[in-house]
Amino acid sequence: MPKLNQIIAVEKGVKSRVYSEFTELHKASQKGDLFNGFVKTYRKRDEEGEDYPPERKKVQLNAVNVMTHAANLLTEMFDVTATKDWANCHAVADVEVDGQVLIKGAPATFLLFLEKQIADLRTFVEKLPVLDEADDWTRDENMGLFKTAPIATHRTKKVQRPIVLYEATKEHPAQTQIISEDVTVGYWDTVKHSGALPAPWKQAWLGRIEKLSKAVKYAREQANSVEAERKEIGKKIFDYLLS
Repeated sequence: MPKLNQIIAVEKGVKSRVYSEFTELHKASQKGDLFNGFVKTYRKRDEEGEDYPPERKKVQLNAVNVMTHAANLLTEMFDVTATKDWANCHAVADVEVDGQVLIKGAPATFLLFLEKQIADLRTFVEKLPVLDEADDWTRDENMGLFKTAPIATHRTKKVQRPIVLYEATKEHPAQTQIISEDVTVGYWDTVKHSGALPAPWKQAWLGRIEKLSKAVKYAREQANSVEAERKEIGKKIFDYLLS
């Protein structure tokens, strides 16, 4: 008795071949002329008349034979698919990670679905941003975010003041010039906030996703190792249809 994974391995090839042959058979059956033929024989009116060889066109397709061929093709596909689907009813396995059973008796079909979803989840997590390592971050539980310590920066203002270029003398008055300079008038205390992930958190998530992915693959292989009892569905269907 074959295993379910063996049936799954051959099912795709069977379906591909059957669909291809069935399609060609369907196209041929649309050509009504292939089902028609004739035999023409010549009878001269008297002994002195000319003789002509017979003419014939051979019937190339027989509707009964076409249907029988189609039935044979579809029977093979029906049977392999039925064998797989009936076996799937019993193909279950536990998903276990680090000794903990996360999913009890998961069907093989769900495990295949879950395997794809976990792969997509891994891609999703890989794209999540991480905190800038140039800053020191702490968790703000009230806000649900991460924050840095206050960073002080100067607030300056342009202030104009005169400077003396040349002191006054008996002959000349003093020469002055107005200049601008930046004067500190206060300070900005900036606290950065971020909703990104600490890098270790992201790596831990990806690590657990990888463990789960392996566990699901193992469970799927285990579920698909169930024995598949051969089902002969196609013959019953076509025995009824062609009776």
